[in-house]
Amino acid sequence: MANRNRILVVDDDRNLVELIRMRLETAGYEVVTAFDEEEALIKAPKHVVDLSVVDLQLVRTDGISLMEELHLINPHMPVIILTAHGSIETAVEAMKRGAFSYLTKPFESRDLLLQIEKALENSRLSSEVERLKGLLEQSYAPANVISRSEKMRNVLEAVSRIAKTESTVLLLGESGTGKDLVAKLIHLAGARREGPFVAVNCAALPEGLLESTLFGHEKGAFSGAFRSAKGLFVQADGGTIFLDEIGDMPLSIQAKVLRVLQERCFYPVGSEKLTEVDVRVLAATNKDLQEQVKKGLFREDLYYRVHVIPIQLPPLRERKEDIPALVDFFLDELGKQTDKEIKGLTPQAMQKLMFYDWPGNVRELKNVIEYAVAMSDNDRITDDLILSTRGVVAEEKLQPLKEARDAFEKTYLTYLLQTTGGNVSEAARLAGKYRADLYVLLRKHGLNPDDYKTPSH
Repeated sequence: MANRNRILVVDDDRNLVELIRMRLETAGYEVVTAFDEEEALIKAPKHVVDLSVVDLQLVRTDGISLMEELHLINPHMPVIILTAHGSIETAVEAMKRGAFSYLTKPFESRDLLLQIEKALENSRLSSEVERLKGLLEQSYAPANVISRSEKMRNVLEAVSRIAKTESTVLLLGESGTGKDLVAKLIHLAGARREGPFVAVNCAALPEGLLESTLFGHEKGAFSGAFRSAKGLFVQADGGTIFLDEIGDMPLSIQAKVLRVLQERCFYPVGSEKLTEVDVRVLAATNKDLQEQVKKGLFREDLYYRVHVIPIQLPPLRERKEDIPALVDFFLDELGKQTDKEIKGLTPQAMQKLMFYDWPGNVRELKNVIEYAVAMSDNDRITDDLILSTRGVVAEEKLQPLKEARDAFEKTYLTYLLQTTGGNVSEAARLAGKYRADLYVLLRKHGLNPDDYKTPSH
């Protein structure tokens, strides 16, 4: 089947351009060619290009400058730079400035095709992550999946890969990390999105009530069963059921859940009639299920049934670069609820948040901000209102000097970008650094100013 991606090839060597065109068209790509930067800038917007292959040395300018012009047309388009042996250092600089990768001439066609395939897949995943976040913004509060950190982006990329499958997914992570939200996201992004999404907290109900809640019951099946009732598995038919805190499910009920996973059928409580359902099962736990199996508290066969695709959600202490964005989200949300216009936090208040370990994760952060908003009389929240109900914040364990310095540097840069809305010139001025030096530090810590841009910047 032909590949629908359109690729722009820019090089002043007409023979090389023709050779690349032939190889790419044979591989199923649509190809647009240009022999100089002016022609490239005319054709790129006209043909809606998915990827560009650009020579580093062009007639009137260099490939890096052309790449930056192309990114003004399409900021997310991957660019592969072609370079001669003596220009590798410049090609590496091109990657630092936004190129996806580079190839040294002469190169094998298969190497070019491999780089193109990887670049397009990376671009597709990035677009899918943005689409998933858009789905959440339409339907649910997106706070827990703010993904400036690499760990949360990895979670969303995993979701984009498995959402359209029917596989059982096990979400792992501490309380407050957003497992329920990710479960909703998997449902929304999958083929069952038009069907029901039914969630149950397995730790919140006693054994007898949980069984009838999940599987339904017949009239008279137990004391108080005055009428027959459909269970949640039947209510989720055609959609998704989310078994939250499955690690707390009683052993007797685990056997029935195992049968649903194996055969998609079960007997309601007090019934001899087999009920069939068509559901996708998602589960979550904050417990170590393998340890639960060893203790005899969780069935080993059920463990292997739910542990088909595990996704680990990182705790907030491992994604601290997301804290400024989470704070902004909560301030906006709470400001609307309280009619208070809070512009932000003082640097001291933000530093206090960044050095706290957050055992309660995002949920605890929201509570802290909610308290601070309620108690604040100013348009900026001061550090005396942060974590004041938690007592003294414990000092972090002593780290080696380099690790401590790097951690502080990243925290400082993150807040600097948050404060300036991703404006590097303004950030450099506030930091007392040259713009170029600040870019070096941002690259060192994997921080992208574009992630922090706001409509006002």
